[in-house]
Amino acid sequence: MPDTATTPTVLFVCVHNAGRSQMAAGYLQALAGDRVQVLSAGSMPADRLNPVAVAAMAEDGIDLAGAEPKVLTTTAVQEADVVITMGCGDECPFFPGKRYEDWELDDPAGLDLDAVRPIRDDIKRRIEALAAELLDEPRDARGPARRAR
Repeated sequence: MPDTATTPTVLFVCVHNAGRSQMAAGYLQALAGDRVQVLSAGSMPADRLNPVAVAAMAEDGIDLAGAEPKVLTTTAVQEADVVITMGCGDECPFFPGKRYEDWELDDPAGLDLDAVRPIRDDIKRRIEALAAELLDEPRDARGPARRAR
């Protein structure tokens, strides 16, 4: 169990919590394990994850099959140290003192696997940089993304 007093919490938010935010959460969880608390949510969550996003992540060894879209709550934002939004506009509550980033990423909804792969790869690059910063590690020392055990 992570020490919540010293473990940073990152919240990824997109509209449906079915693609981008789930992919980002999957990568950060795989890279950081219990060194970062990872949350994701959507302002208007879908009924299920985008199966093409799940397939794209599976190609890179990240299993999102058991994840479910969650509704964005004020509590989740309050708990987060870092809030990363992905196209949810002004739906995310703002609290002073929190770090907010808006990542402009194409929405994978309705796209085929070939079109989703570049989105996945962009998210992975951003997550590697974020993890290196949060964990204060040199990027070269981590190696490829792996599932935390």
